[in-house]
Formats: sequence, structure tokens, C-alpha cells
Amino acid sequence: MHEIISLPGYGGSGAAHWQTLWEAAPSSIRRFCPTDWYRPELADWLRALDTSVGEGREPPILIAHSLSCLLVAHWAVRARSPISGAFLVAPPNPASRSFPAAAVSFVDFPRERLPFPAQIVASSNDPFGSIEYARELALAWGAEFVDAGALGHINAESGIGDWREGRALFDAFCARIAGAADLAGARRWQHEENSYM
Repeated sequence: MHEIISLPGYGGSGAAHWQTLWEAAPSSIRRFCPTDWYRPELADWLRALDTSVGEGREPPILIAHSLSCLLVAHWAVRARSPISGAFLVAPPNPASRSFPAAAVSFVDFPRERLPFPAQIVASSNDPFGSIEYARELALAWGAEFVDAGALGHINAESGIGDWREGRALFDAFCARIAGAADLAGARRWQHEENSYM
């Protein structure tokens, strides 16, 4: 089983948010801890993510919501530690009226292909970013894309509780990563065996 790091967005994820509920369930999910959820500074959030990734025993899978999707893109171009993948939910458009002014340091994020498996899950009526915007990000980042339907910003206000459909998507994403790793390992083993023949 992969280690998993939860990355809430602006304001953190409250008690009724699916991220918090996933963390509370029996699992290996742990939350990263920036200094301030309401006055986010990119440098601080990058350090917090570096720390969380570095504390693991193996490359983790990230679960990012909202602003932290942009954090992952910033982190990916400067990361020194590997991760196994990133599950990116409701990435916000900095040009939207709903984008928090306090998060200005996150605005100019990289749009190049991510160096690890990724999946974007977006809502068709998200006030923070259109479904078309999310599709464009998925194409730029080389991520899988899932239209989750009309779920607002996919947060506590969406009324989805522990978001079982999202958990099923995440579990399937993890399974694909594990399967790809097993296949790569089998190919390396076969190559090594052939080299001795």
C-alpha cells in the first residue's frame, strides 16, 4: 500500500470535507501542514510539501484539492524527492472571481507535463473554474481527466459527505499506479535474467 499525503486547499479542509473524512478513516493518509491556511505563501507551502514527502519511507501519492493542485504543479518543477502520483481535485482558475486574493503567489503556475502519473477530477459547475479549463489543464499536465458531474467545488458545501465516488476513483488510480510499477519491475527482472543467458 502506498503512503498518501493529503493536501487541502485555501482555508484547509473542515470537519465535513471529504479529505478530512478520508483521513479519519483507517488508512495511511496524513496531512501536510503549512504555516497558514488562510494566508498561503507559495514558498511556505512548498517547504511543507517537501517536508511531508521527505518524511515518508517510499514515494507517496498526493491527494490535492483546489489551491493545492496549483501547489503540486509548482512543486513538480523543483522537487528533489520522487512521488508515485497525484490525484488532483477541482483545480481553480486564478482568473476566476472566486479565486482568493491572498493566494496571489500561486497564480503563475507551470503548465508543463507532470513527471509522474496524475488524474484531474473536476465538476461541471465549479465556481472556481470551468470544466473546459480543467480539461485544458489535464492536457497540459499529461493527466487523466474525469468529469464528476455537477458537484460545485467538490467540497463540504457540495453535500457529498465522504464522497464515495471520489474514493472509488482514487482507489482505481492507485491500483493503476501499482500495476504499472509491478509491470516495470517484471520487465526489469526479465531483462536482468536475459542478460545472464
